[in-house]
Amino acid sequence: MDYKSYLAERVQIDGVTKEEIAETIALPPDPALGDYSLPCFKFAKILRTSPVRIAEAVAASYPADGVISEAKAVNGYVNFRVDRKGYAEGVLSRIEKEGPLYGSSKEGEGKTVCIDYSSVNIAKPFHIGHLSTTVLGGSLYRIFRRLGYHTVGINHLGDYGTQFGKLICAYRRWGDRAEVEKGGIHAINALYVRFNEEADEAMENEAREYSRLIESGDREANELFDRFKDITLRYVKGIYERLHITFDSYAGESFYLDKMQPVIDELKEKGLLEESRGAQVVDLEKYGMPPFIVLRSDGASLYGTRDLAAAFYRKQTYDFDKCLYVVAYQQNLHFKQLFKVIELMGKDWAKDLVHVAYGMVSLEDGAMATRKGRVVWLEDVISRCVNKAKEILAEKNPDLANKDEVAETVGVGAVVFGALYNSKIKDIVFSYDKALNFDGETSVYVQYTCARAKSVLAKADGAKEGGMLPPGDAEFELIKALGAFPEAVVQAAKTYEPSVVARYAVDTAQKFNKFYIDCKIVQAESEELRAFRLRLTRATLTTLAAALSLLGIGVPEKM
Repeated sequence: MDYKSYLAERVQIDGVTKEEIAETIALPPDPALGDYSLPCFKFAKILRTSPVRIAEAVAASYPADGVISEAKAVNGYVNFRVDRKGYAEGVLSRIEKEGPLYGSSKEGEGKTVCIDYSSVNIAKPFHIGHLSTTVLGGSLYRIFRRLGYHTVGINHLGDYGTQFGKLICAYRRWGDRAEVEKGGIHAINALYVRFNEEADEAMENEAREYSRLIESGDREANELFDRFKDITLRYVKGIYERLHITFDSYAGESFYLDKMQPVIDELKEKGLLEESRGAQVVDLEKYGMPPFIVLRSDGASLYGTRDLAAAFYRKQTYDFDKCLYVVAYQQNLHFKQLFKVIELMGKDWAKDLVHVAYGMVSLEDGAMATRKGRVVWLEDVISRCVNKAKEILAEKNPDLANKDEVAETVGVGAVVFGALYNSKIKDIVFSYDKALNFDGETSVYVQYTCARAKSVLAKADGAKEGGMLPPGDAEFELIKALGAFPEAVVQAAKTYEPSVVARYAVDTAQKFNKFYIDCKIVQAESEELRAFRLRLTRATLTTLAAALSLLGIGVPEKM
């Protein structure tokens, strides 16, 4: 049962909608105060009376029912207590019914969300800076799908530009097919780096010519480019597989080359294009932004032009209700400009375009990006985390079966969780030790809690599970946490914050471990009590596994 909606239907406040009441209802900071709380301060201005009086009136008029056992006014709040047994049955029954898909809803039925994330560059390896866009986008993809939306994951490949002419030039001078096939993406990248180190004017001219040949459809140039693209995609798909990331489209910049002209023509027809120093731009000065360049003075398009074409193509193809761009905050201005141009073109769907900005990722030693020569490849970070997980697991559980498989699940999970636990806009300093802490706010802690729950269920050796008893305090706190999961999924989608689910998982794991310490489960005082607590243990396992799955993290059988 959605208790917030249930309460909102029954609370009567003149001039306030049920939706506003539901949004205001919260969980009290101290469970001793109640199970749900309605602060009345925001209603004081509407009703022109004190929050204390409003709370007293709400509590006095709340209709008696078998669901809410108490409505009490305290200093401007109305604190509600639910009937514990009825609440617990409702929560556990829903978890058992929905299973791994707990938290599902029909909120997004008939609606489409496009999510542009990861967006790798052809011929360039993944570095640690690509981590956030990849796992943020992947998590949002799963979260929206859980809520019933049709989700379209788009990898907007960086597969257009003069860098590819440089790469072909370098390959023709120094490359060897067998060595490139063997060395893969890193061999290609080495050639590109060498070009930038050694290029003279003649080589730059040669590179520009190769770029022109690619664009004009030259067979040899495009065969080389396609080979580099295939090598890149094989490489990144290996990383995506480890991170449990999928896409529905790999349409990159080059895909939109023949789709730009209709958009440019419409800009001209609507009088939005004007010349500035030979370039064609949309003037955005009155909106506090520099001009949006559509065509350079030589007539060439820019990535912004291709982004315009991509937005129109996605609307026409998918008729999205939302189109999310999971891109670092350094591109804030670009997306403000892009969305404003589409708005000025009279497209009401401009309001459905969302830039999901995120902060940067660095390691504790400060290593972060390629420009300063301190390259940290993402696959190296993942592999190091997996190897470290293997060492820790061998020390904690020398007899653990499938050590390599468990270490992969734990290590990869630690990398993903490290990028998702905090608010997306915050810069992240990744620490191997912190990420793999069994007692910290980590995926390892949640995974270990799941393994503990599995161990309890295994020790029960087929004992009866089920039934319902009035929950004690530790049991009820855990049940309330389990009941809050669907709301956490909705909130994560609403704010584009997978961190809501990550923090929920840690909080719920903590409540289960308190229950585990405070309450005998397998050795419970009666068969009836054991069956109820085993039921609660299984529901916790189901919920935590569902939460981790939305983040792209697995659950080992044992740890």
